[in-house]
Amino acid sequence: MATKKKSEYESKAVPVSIKFSSRASIKIGDNFYTVEASEERMIPQIEGVNMDKERQLLWDTVNNECDQQVADIVDMYKERNQKRK
Repeated sequence: MATKKKSEYESKAVPVSIKFSSRASIKIGDNFYTVEASEERMIPQIEGVNMDKERQLLWDTVNNECDQQVADIVDMYKERNQKRK
């Protein structure tokens, strides 16, 4: 495991945007489906921005989008199979 080395210089950079991507693959029957969601948000340069909370909110947004896409595919597959019966 890598050890964290104390740097003589501390970064002065501040985030101006955050971007997350989420991806999921599922197999239904003989078919594979891959869904992906990505979103980027600009961080306002104002007091009170909590980067940990901003990251979590964005992460939740893109993960929920992938989850919804997977649910839509599963529902479509179920409907198609019910119509065939």
